[in-house]
Amino acid sequence: MNLKDSTALITGGASGLGEATARRFHRLGARVALLDLNQDAGTRIADELGERAAFYRVDVTDAASVQTAVDAVVADFGALHVCCNFAGIAPAVKTIGRDGPGDPAMFAKVISINLIGTFHVASIAAYAMANNEPLDDDGSRGVIINTASVAAYEGQIGQAAYSASKGGVVSMTFTMARDLARNGIRVNAIAPGLIHTPMFDAFPTEVFDSLSQQPLYPTRLGKPDEVAQLAQQLVENNYLNGTTVRMDAGIRMQAR
Repeated sequence: MNLKDSTALITGGASGLGEATARRFHRLGARVALLDLNQDAGTRIADELGERAAFYRVDVTDAASVQTAVDAVVADFGALHVCCNFAGIAPAVKTIGRDGPGDPAMFAKVISINLIGTFHVASIAAYAMANNEPLDDDGSRGVIINTASVAAYEGQIGQAAYSASKGGVVSMTFTMARDLARNGIRVNAIAPGLIHTPMFDAFPTEVFDSLSQQPLYPTRLGKPDEVAQLAQQLVENNYLNGTTVRMDAGIRMQAR
């Protein structure tokens, strides 16, 4: 499927991987809808991109909020062809904390944003895509890209909630691909390793350097635009469907 002249909805579009993907897709001629809670950053990026870009404030845990945004995107741009789910959080939740069992409220919050939020956006976006006319000889109507993590496979100490949410995304992605095959909608996921988002800039130098040496090759943190490049390939290659692609330079996370 071609990104040029398509409409791409990107959650978490106001920062990090979502922002990088929005910028890359926009350069390639797509119309981009940035969905995020951070209105200031989202509006700034949309204004910077200019024509073919817009920001929509959305809480992915609220299905009604997502529905309102998707309806607005379709109304503003005429259709929806690509959905990228980058919104997510990664707080530490241990099975046993210092003062007792792990925090159930925080566990539920992580699942609500990372897993249930992904379902809300993918499901509502897919319903809009199903109304599209076929875009190519394969009958493509849309593409959904979810975001998992290497933590789905090698969760570290303190990642019980995060790993559970991302493992759910991996399992859900293949089932969604099966559900939506008859609609001409492909569904894949990206499982990033250590990607240099702004979060890493707050780490002490020795921690940053240690993390940078962990990937197998190349021995550095990944770049957000490299994730965006993979998202581009997942859109453009019609034979990629129902899979989760690890993008981690061969890293296998240690316990801590």
